[in-house]
Amino acid sequence: MSIVTVQLGQCGNQIGFEVFDALFSDSHCPQGLCSKRENEAYQASCKERFFSEEENGVPIARAVLVDMEPKVINQTLSKAAQSGRWKYGQRSCFCQKQGSGNNWAYGYSVHGPRHEESIMNLIQKEVEKCDSLSGFFIIMSMAGGTGSGLGAFITRNLQDQYSNSLKMNHIIWPYGTGEVIVQNYNSILTLSHLYRSSDALLVHENDALHKICAKLMNIKQISFRDINQVLAHQLGSVFQPTYSEEGSSHYRRNPLGDLMENLVPHPEFKMLGVRNIPQMSEHSLAYSTFTWAGLLKHLRQMLISNAKMEEVGIDWQVRPPLSGAPTLGKMSVNRNLHFNTSLANLVILRGKEVHSADLGGFKDPALYTSWLEPDNAFNMWKTQRAFNKYEKSAALVSNSQFLVKPLDMIVGKAWNMFASKAYIHQYTKFGIEEEDFLDSFTLLEQVVASYRNL
Repeated sequence: MSIVTVQLGQCGNQIGFEVFDALFSDSHCPQGLCSKRENEAYQASCKERFFSEEENGVPIARAVLVDMEPKVINQTLSKAAQSGRWKYGQRSCFCQKQGSGNNWAYGYSVHGPRHEESIMNLIQKEVEKCDSLSGFFIIMSMAGGTGSGLGAFITRNLQDQYSNSLKMNHIIWPYGTGEVIVQNYNSILTLSHLYRSSDALLVHENDALHKICAKLMNIKQISFRDINQVLAHQLGSVFQPTYSEEGSSHYRRNPLGDLMENLVPHPEFKMLGVRNIPQMSEHSLAYSTFTWAGLLKHLRQMLISNAKMEEVGIDWQVRPPLSGAPTLGKMSVNRNLHFNTSLANLVILRGKEVHSADLGGFKDPALYTSWLEPDNAFNMWKTQRAFNKYEKSAALVSNSQFLVKPLDMIVGKAWNMFASKAYIHQYTKFGIEEEDFLDSFTLLEQVVASYRNL
C-alpha cells in the first residue's frame, strides 16, 4: 500500500526532500547485509510505499509540494532532479508569489480557501496513481504561517474528503528560544486544529535534533540541512519495510495502519515521538561495534528518562516505579525523578542477528499506564535488512508523556501573550477570533492533563 506525502511550506519541503533521499539511498544501499532476494523484496516494498515508476526508469516520489513562495519548491525540485536517482512529478507542485508572513490566520483563512481546489486536485491526482492507499503523511512546521496555517486547513480537508484514509502529521516543534515572535500562537492553533482532524501527530523538536547534530554527529556549524538529515534518518528507520510477523519473510503492507493500530489506542492520545540508536557520524561508525543487549538497554533508559539521545542525554538514576505500588505512590515517584510513563511503544529492529534480540525490558508493566496490559501496549517489528550502513540499529516510536513539559510551556507562553492581547489584531483581521484562541487553550490543557494522569 502506498503513502502520499504532502510537503507544506519551507520546512515541509526541505524535510520532504531529505526523507525521500534517505529512503531511496537506503533501499539501494549495497550494505544491506542480507541475501539478494531479500534485498529485492525490500526495495520493491519501499518503492510501492513511496515512489511510482516513470517510463525512463527514474522513480517519482509520491508527493505533493505546496508553498506560497516559489523559491524553496524550485530548489527542492532541481535538487531531486540533479541527483539523477529519483525526482518529483512535473505537475505535483503548487506555489504562489506571496507567503503567509508567519501568520497562522493568513495561511488558514486566506491561502487555504483561496487555493483549496487547486491543492486538493493535485492530491487527488497523486492518490489516483496508487493501487491502494495506506494514507497521508503531512510534513509541516508549527511555528510559521504556510506550513502551520495552510497545513491545518489541508489536513481538515483531507479528513472531510478521505475520511477512511489515515492521516499522520509530521510536525516540527520550534526552538524554545524562538525564531518568530508569534510562534506560540501559531503552535497552539496548529496543534488544536490537528488534534481534531489528524489521526496521529509525529513530533520532532528542533532543540533535540540540534543537540544530536552537535553531540553525536560532531558537526561544528549546524545548518538546517544537517538537522533535516538527522530527522530523515529517524523517519526512514521507522517507515522502511519490516517483516509482517515473527519468522515471516513477507514485508508488512500497511505501514501507517499498523503504526496507528500499535500506537494510538485512544483519540485523546495521539502525540508520538521517535528515538533511535545508534546515531553517529560515518567516521565514528567505522570504529564502533554494537550488541543488541547494549543498544536495547540504552534505548529503554532513553524512554523512561525521556532522553532524546543516547550517552550524553541519559539519566541513569531514573527507575520504573515498583509495579505493585499504589497509583498515588507511583505519581509522587514520577514527579521526583521525571519518570516518563508510556501509553504504547513500538520498537523496530534492523540488522544482523535481529532474532536474538531480547525485548523483555520493554514489557515491564511499570513502564505503562495502569489501564493497558503490556501485551497490548508494546509491539516490535524486525527485519534482518540493515538500515543505512548501520550493522544493527533500533528505533523506538512511543506514545508517552514526553511532550507534557514542552506543550505546557508553549500553552503558558501563548496564554501570557493572549492575556495582554498582544498581536491578537493580526489574527482577528483574518477571521480568527478570540473564541478560537480560547477553544485552542481549552483543548490543549485537556491534552496536557490527560497525559499527566497516565
